Amino acid sequence: MTGPTGGAASEILIDRDGPLTRAAVLTGGRLTDLYIDHAERPSLLGHVFLGRVERIATGLDGAFVDLGTGKSGLLSALDARGPKGRPKAKGERIGNLLRTGQTVLVQVKADATGAKGPSLTMDITLPGRFLVHAPLGRDVAVSKRLGSGPERAELARRIQDIAPGAGWIVRAGAATATDGLLAAESDALHLAWRSIRDAAERGGGPALLLPGPDAPRRALIEHGAAAPSRITVDDAALAHDLAGWCADRAPDLEERVEPFDARLLPTPSADRTGGGRQRLFDLRDLDAEIETLLGTRVPLSGGGSLVIERTEAMTVVDVNAGERGNPLDVNLEAAAEIARQLRLRNAGGIVVVDFVNMRNRGDAERLLNALSRAVEDDPAQTQVYGLSKLGLVEMTRARRGTALAELLGSARLDSNRTGAAED
Repeated sequence: MTGPTGGAASEILIDRDGPLTRAAVLTGGRLTDLYIDHAERPSLLGHVFLGRVERIATGLDGAFVDLGTGKSGLLSALDARGPKGRPKAKGERIGNLLRTGQTVLVQVKADATGAKGPSLTMDITLPGRFLVHAPLGRDVAVSKRLGSGPERAELARRIQDIAPGAGWIVRAGAATATDGLLAAESDALHLAWRSIRDAAERGGGPALLLPGPDAPRRALIEHGAAAPSRITVDDAALAHDLAGWCADRAPDLEERVEPFDARLLPTPSADRTGGGRQRLFDLRDLDAEIETLLGTRVPLSGGGSLVIERTEAMTVVDVNAGERGNPLDVNLEAAAEIARQLRLRNAGGIVVVDFVNMRNRGDAERLLNALSRAVEDDPAQTQVYGLSKLGLVEMTRARRGTALAELLGSARLDSNRTGAAED
């Protein structure tokens, strides 16, 4: 897997800071991806529950499912299955699939927002670095990023020989993975599914059967296929836990997990706030960069800037040229930075971009192609739709957990740090 600059994810830094567990991916020394868990605002994304149908909502063509968390989830008919997991027939309504009081095996595909509970699906998927196990499926599907040549069919046959059971989605990184790594991951994913299935068959519920991957594991799943040069963890217990996970799921990464020891630094141990041990994120000034992600203005190296405004309905980006003369140059630089900012801020839903006006139609096509290339490696599905009649670029980005601004808000990262950066 490659990062947004086209190179391998070179380093992953992981720390715990109060209620936050954070994993930062650096490509060429630059922050390109950020994964954060907040202990006081836990995400349910990817969690697998044995739920119980509370009621059928005919008008919504869905069902409200009690997860045992205090807030029911909504299972749409589009994401539901029939008895014994049979696939939903085209046009089949929710009332033909489920009944009130029935226990159902569901996975959270989107966290709760506002008054709305989490969105659920019965199509369980268990993600890995190279493979995604879809145990209720029957096929081996190969990532479109691997092109359309004979290599796709060969890779599918290879996975069929290695992976147990059925229902596998082959990620792009699998093409260069060894048979041993593919076997270790597929065995671990299949074992996880068997544990879920056995617990569901015992009944009961509502109950959590398997939590989704936490921030450090999400970083390794999304970026570990490229084998980062090192994985530095600023917490001894977390480093030990992560090394154990790698031993089962990613044996090639186990030796790359390194606990951070400030005592080994050549300079005196003192953090930037004065006193105390030096922290891992301080060495790369990552806390300051994370704070800027809570602001709206992003400077561009060529003199222009972005203004990123998040509303309830969408994310709006305005590109300002500054004193730079060539609109295309400003826009091309902005396109790469917009792709990076959307990932770091975990922006989801509709995105509208107002680029600097260009009169040449060929320049507009070049810009759209550059933007499409910039987002193609985004772990969240991102689609560039083109220019509207008003000259605005319309995009969508799949929602994956809570947006950074909502997760951190204007609160300080800890009691010694300042709040969001001023515009």
